[in-house]
Amino acid sequence: MTASPLLATTREELAGHLDPARRDGEAVAFVPTMGALHDGHARLMQVARERSTGPVVVSIFVNPLQFGVGEDLDRYPRPLEEDLKVCEREGVDIVFLPGVDEVYPGGDPQVTVEPGPLGTVLEGAVRPGHFRGVLTVVAKLFGLVRPGIAVFGQKDYQQLVLVRRMVRDLCLDVEVVGAETQREPDGLALSSRNSYLDAAQRRQATVLSRGLLAARDAAGRGPEAALEAARTELGRTSGVELDYLVVTDPELGELPPDPPAGTAGRILVAGRVGSTRLIDNLPLTFGPGPLAESH
Repeated sequence: MTASPLLATTREELAGHLDPARRDGEAVAFVPTMGALHDGHARLMQVARERSTGPVVVSIFVNPLQFGVGEDLDRYPRPLEEDLKVCEREGVDIVFLPGVDEVYPGGDPQVTVEPGPLGTVLEGAVRPGHFRGVLTVVAKLFGLVRPGIAVFGQKDYQQLVLVRRMVRDLCLDVEVVGAETQREPDGLALSSRNSYLDAAQRRQATVLSRGLLAARDAAGRGPEAALEAARTELGRTSGVELDYLVVTDPELGELPPDPPAGTAGRILVAGRVGSTRLIDNLPLTFGPGPLAESH
């Protein structure tokens, strides 16, 4: 039988649980989450276990600093009992469950992590200040957990790129691992926000992954063909309001004007189905073609 994970709600409890491993020189593997755990999160925990022989720590913390005015902070799902069962099933060693006052003693921090230009585009343009909140809490959690590796999902691809940039720019001694997006059988990317969708919206939402797959199939003809294929597929389904659909290089920068065959890229999409906002992305490999436009 799998042992229940140790629980920590304070910095002192967390340090007490981790100190024996640190004294033995074991590298901590860390999976930061906001809870409402699903099979995608479970896969992050599995990757953490595969990549480290030390303890696996999962944090569950709904970070208010990354929610904007009118976003879903109050209704964000918090099924703690079910979350702890997922952690136990996956053999997590320690679950860190801090309150807001534990992470932000004294209120909002006066010093935050500025995400730079990449934090103002795509998700950052739609959700101003979002990535400042994300990077600030990730930096704080890294300081508390002091992991050797940290595992993030590729579904939140811009977040992954920015966390890696923060680790490089601030010389943080953490290996950031990006785990492949986990999907439902119909292709919809697993997300805690999928629970907001009713049956009809759930069917509509699958067009996002179909659009990305159409782009992947067309990418051999170049970025513009990939982007147009995605637009065409997305246009076949009503009820989805796009925030953006873009083709970029793997670091979310511009592609060369005429990328040679074999050039790697990424297609990213965000849209609203009813009141629920969903994001998704896929890697692409291009043949020759003109530069794709962002929309």
